[in-house]
Amino acid sequence: MSASFPDLFEKLTGSAPFPWQTALYDLFIAGRMPTAADIPTGLGKTSVVTIWLIALLTHPNQVPHRLVYVVNRRTVVDQTTAEVERVRAKLRDHPSLLAKLQRLCAIPTDMPLALSSLRGQFADNREWSIDPARPAVIVGTVDMIGSGLLFSRYTCGFKTRPLHAALLGQDVLLVHDEAHLEPAFQTLLERIATEQRRCNETRSLHVLQLTATSRSKTPAFNLTPDDEKDSRVRQRLRAPKRLHLHSLANEKELPDKLAELAFAHRDSGRAVLVFVRTIEAANKVASALRKQSPLVCVLTGTMRGKERDELVRDPIFQRFQPEKDRVAGAAPATGTVYLVATSAGEVGVNISADDLVCDLTTFESIAQRFGRVNRFGTTKNTSVAVVHPESFDEGKPYEVARARTLDLLRQLNDNASPQALRQLDAAQRRAAFSPEPTIRPATDILFDAWSLTTIREPLPGRPAIAPYLHGETPEWDPPETLVAWRTEVELIHGPLLDYFAPGELLADYPLKPHELLRDRSSRIREQLALIAERTAATNPPLEAWLVADDGTVQRTTLAELSDKDAESLLYDRTVLLPPCAGGLSAAGLLDGKAKSTGNEDVADFSSSAPNQRPRVRLLLETAEIPEEHAGLRTIRVIDTLRGMDDPDLPDGDTPTAPRFWLWLERPESAGTDGKRMSGPSVLLKDHTGDVEAHARSIVGKLKLPTPLAECVILAARLHDLGKRRAHWQRSIGNDDASRVLAKPGRDLRPRDLGEPYRHEFGSLRDAAGDAQLRALGADERDLVLHLIAAHHGRARPHFPTVEAFDPEATLAESQTIATEVPLRFARLQRRFGRWGLAYLESLLRAADYAASAGIKPATEDNA
Repeated sequence: MSASFPDLFEKLTGSAPFPWQTALYDLFIAGRMPTAADIPTGLGKTSVVTIWLIALLTHPNQVPHRLVYVVNRRTVVDQTTAEVERVRAKLRDHPSLLAKLQRLCAIPTDMPLALSSLRGQFADNREWSIDPARPAVIVGTVDMIGSGLLFSRYTCGFKTRPLHAALLGQDVLLVHDEAHLEPAFQTLLERIATEQRRCNETRSLHVLQLTATSRSKTPAFNLTPDDEKDSRVRQRLRAPKRLHLHSLANEKELPDKLAELAFAHRDSGRAVLVFVRTIEAANKVASALRKQSPLVCVLTGTMRGKERDELVRDPIFQRFQPEKDRVAGAAPATGTVYLVATSAGEVGVNISADDLVCDLTTFESIAQRFGRVNRFGTTKNTSVAVVHPESFDEGKPYEVARARTLDLLRQLNDNASPQALRQLDAAQRRAAFSPEPTIRPATDILFDAWSLTTIREPLPGRPAIAPYLHGETPEWDPPETLVAWRTEVELIHGPLLDYFAPGELLADYPLKPHELLRDRSSRIREQLALIAERTAATNPPLEAWLVADDGTVQRTTLAELSDKDAESLLYDRTVLLPPCAGGLSAAGLLDGKAKSTGNEDVADFSSSAPNQRPRVRLLLETAEIPEEHAGLRTIRVIDTLRGMDDPDLPDGDTPTAPRFWLWLERPESAGTDGKRMSGPSVLLKDHTGDVEAHARSIVGKLKLPTPLAECVILAARLHDLGKRRAHWQRSIGNDDASRVLAKPGRDLRPRDLGEPYRHEFGSLRDAAGDAQLRALGADERDLVLHLIAAHHGRARPHFPTVEAFDPEATLAESQTIATEVPLRFARLQRRFGRWGLAYLESLLRAADYAASAGIKPATEDNA
């Protein structure tokens, strides 16, 4: 007899489910997944991941293979990933459950539940995209997931953007956590799902908005009558929190008032949480408290990812975490401790203070704050102090919402429990939410334009996607800018820019979440001005790279970026600084006065063991991979003297710095087209056989309809025919005509032959003569040829003119092939839908990737 849901839930989480969790599971396995769930804070909303996983284990045909969990961009602590990591660990303790998941996978793996997270060792990896049949949890922000869905994934090159769109937009349950914070994104998700259904995409996206404070009037899945009887639920819903309202005549005195109220707890030995709306106020409160106590921790959304990751190890911060979330072996601080936080502490983090002091915000924010104190109902005498102004500016919508929130708080009769908040009038609660931004409608024409990923230049009618993700920026939520530090900005200059375009470098070595910090564009500009002033004597002037959301890079100077009149250039952009410019404080904040410490560029940083790092860049005197990195494959080899008139040094001279910059990555975590394999060269026939076997396994596990499955398998057999060209073989360093290679090994040195031949383009010409292809109907031939053309990200909709070249074809033949590519793309996109076509592309790309990474196909023994 198979295990029941309560049994499986307890095995994977260590606790019995709440009644609502069992009810949601029943809906999942009945194929009736809700579109909204309104669950009070503190009752385990993130367990929806575990509920989905158990439904996948017991009823794999009723739920999607992937769950995408979208968190607000202000999220600092990746609580969802911590939950999934615990579940993965539990799976290893239950081999029968692990085996069930492994049977769903098409490509062999030891851990069948893939995980990609905001931070840590799983941060923004490719584990989830290796096998479309593999169960996966992908945790990301609105920007990460939203840009991916719109074929515009930030920090990725054009070649991988269709892959992200496919695997985020098909066969996916997308959980939008705290959906009330991003109404524009929720609207966009619903529009995408509607458009996919209109286009009859068979594995269309299912969206579940998850919130404790919903803006929507739409009926949502909610607590059940049995929850009201459950002692654990009652304890949390009725958690005692005594509310105290404090009026303040002059809001300029707010930091002092908050510090005064917080310090009143100095002898309590308790964990005191202080919430403030602005970073400036947070810093002032923290400074005032530190004059009285050293046990003060600050949490803001402006910290760099690496430092945010390290925050959870802070003994002060650990006092606010449940014991199960604390870092093993680290003792939390004792005595009275203080955590001062901005809105970054309101979402996505499982903290629980003993007492709370805060300023007044809008209702949805206040509800989140109250949910971070006595969260589990186990603390006695909890106090909640809210400081509010005596009057509000009636002409500002945000201030009107704050005034309405105060009116609601006055109705609570000093009771700030979740139950008391839920009993407030729903319409009055919604009226006290922060005003919604102006939401731009996403149309089918825009979806078409965004899907044209091989057109990399600006395209009329293809706007930037940020306003569609977040809405038009309101005055109370000004534009933001990201900042990171990269050595490329220092090293790639002068003649090297003719050979190494900044945008292509970033596509090969993408920015990761741990490298980035985020802040208001105005504050970023002010700090850049301080850096520019401090480094003004540098000759030549320090450069910076300004990266747009479409991946294009503009080279500029710090002086130009610090000009107040040019501040709009920073809006929704990423600034890459040279490490020598400094500007990073010890706390991971942008600080224009901070000089360089050598710790700015953390692109290679990983929390994994040194020999398990997913990627590394090495400055060496030769282009040979050191033995200790023999398991890595080459992304790029940059000769830093390339383009110089006479790069060779006179006899006896010693170079002042290593000449070659090697970029390497682990094959199984690769997100790029590596130049060389980490091991020996691979014959074309062997590679093709492996790709075909992987493709057969993938379409079988996904139960793809037979006509489509046969197209994918045939495309796998034909996809690399163009590599047989002598021109291509020479380009990978193979001068041995007796062997035809698919991948060069460490023994070969790729060379630049000057002509940008794409083997996929050559494969189109050779495949056209294949008897099996010619026997297919026109629609199936279209699909096979498109999958071949698109398996490295081209043909959406075209090959650029410079790449529409085949050394063994006449100009007329090449032009005919190139002309048909966009026409074929248009026909297929009408037939399968935008995400549906990208999904079919992803099946061949996954098979090709697995073979390239050296993963052997499944056999009857390991299938």
